[in-house]
Amino acid sequence: MRNRVATPTYQPDLYSRAAILDPYPHYTRLRELGPVVWLAKQRAYALPRYAECKAALRDDDTFISGAGVALNPVANRLSRGTTLNSDGDDHRRRRKLLAQHMTPKSLRTMRDAVDRQAVAAVEKAMASGPVDGVELATALPMSVVPDLIGWPADGREHLLRWAAATFDALGPLNGRTLRTSPASIEMMRYTRRLARDGDLRPESLGAEVLQAAEEGTLSHAECPALLIDYLAPSLDTTISAISSALHLFATHPEQWQLLRSDPSLIPNAVNEVVRHQSPLRAFSRKVIRETELGGTTIPADARVVVIYSSANRDPREWEDPDTFDIRRDASRQIGFGHGTHGCAGQGLARLETQAMLQALTDRVAHIEVAGDPERAVNNIIHRFERLPLHLIPA
Repeated sequence: MRNRVATPTYQPDLYSRAAILDPYPHYTRLRELGPVVWLAKQRAYALPRYAECKAALRDDDTFISGAGVALNPVANRLSRGTTLNSDGDDHRRRRKLLAQHMTPKSLRTMRDAVDRQAVAAVEKAMASGPVDGVELATALPMSVVPDLIGWPADGREHLLRWAAATFDALGPLNGRTLRTSPASIEMMRYTRRLARDGDLRPESLGAEVLQAAEEGTLSHAECPALLIDYLAPSLDTTISAISSALHLFATHPEQWQLLRSDPSLIPNAVNEVVRHQSPLRAFSRKVIRETELGGTTIPADARVVVIYSSANRDPREWEDPDTFDIRRDASRQIGFGHGTHGCAGQGLARLETQAMLQALTDRVAHIEVAGDPERAVNNIIHRFERLPLHLIPA
């Protein structure tokens, strides 16, 4: 209790609808309060600054994921057996199956197909007049990721709803989590049936998961959770990055012209998009032993909230952090996480986002906002629900 008195306290709810729709003023106030802040509503320690977030993500012996990364015990219990919710040898064993599909060599073999799909998606959007940027951003991930996992055609129509519910469940046990929990349960049941029946495309990542269980590398009980674990995070995060890029370039036309004049900036532009509009707001970690961070003593068994999107706007780390500038060296952004639990699929997310930007720069002279954008309301994912755009041909 003495420690909490000494630690600055933040009373507003970071997971209220208003804070989700406009989180950045909250992040500013948190960073101004200090490197570690007690969240009264969540009864957890927030890490709003870059240095402390990165330090916690590097120290996965103290700030563990194996006790869950959600801010509620129900989701932490249900997500046992996933890559996200594991440490040490269990984490490495589960991650290895995905990682071998995400090597630079593996991604190079996918590049031509991804590029072709990006071109087809952009050309289709341009032929239809005004376009919903979220629909355009969805086209590539919804094709590439389920194909990689080997997901059957039957059931794909539910994936976006299921994936969003999976992320909502990782917040606190609020009304949003409770409202979307039936969709999470639907996905679990469907995936258990897939794993039981082996209804996955041969030679896919999902089929390899089932084969690993047959060979004893994994248990059969782990398979459904891993199928969700590999699929759901790869959809919403990439859709967020692509739609955020579309909005940022529509509202910063000088940056779009800069990118069109120098497409070699595309890889760094992706980093800057992810820094400026981090797809993931925050995950939590459990502290397994008393530790000091940012001059604050955090007790054992406490929860800390690693706020990626605040760290990526920290003026102690970034010059003029609220400005979108694709010439900035944004390679150290932590929007994809960092350390052992850095996103295993970030190479694929970068490949898809770069392919979409390349297809757009080749064909689109201007991106213009064509109506009022609408933000999705989700505990964890920061993305648009609707983004009306005009794509003006080159």
